[in-house]
Amino acid sequence: MRFEWDENKAESNFLKHGITFEEAVTVFADPYLLFTEDSKHSEQEEREWAIGEAENGSMMVIVFTMRGEQIRIISARKATKRERKRYEE
Repeated sequence: MRFEWDENKAESNFLKHGITFEEAVTVFADPYLLFTEDSKHSEQEEREWAIGEAENGSMMVIVFTMRGEQIRIISARKATKRERKRYEE
């Protein structure tokens, strides 16, 4: 898998959520990764959420879009209790 992101967005995401996009992409190696569409936040592009466990063991939600063959990371944050429960079901 190939990943890309906007460096300014990556920096603002780290300041807001304390998660780097480099950490976030490790979620995509989770064999139990859960995907869902995110139709609420963008009418211009198709966005998806991925909920899974990162390499460091923390549960994260990653918002992304596909750009050709690349996954473009939009945001990354810790999963809420509700999201963790959904992942575990």
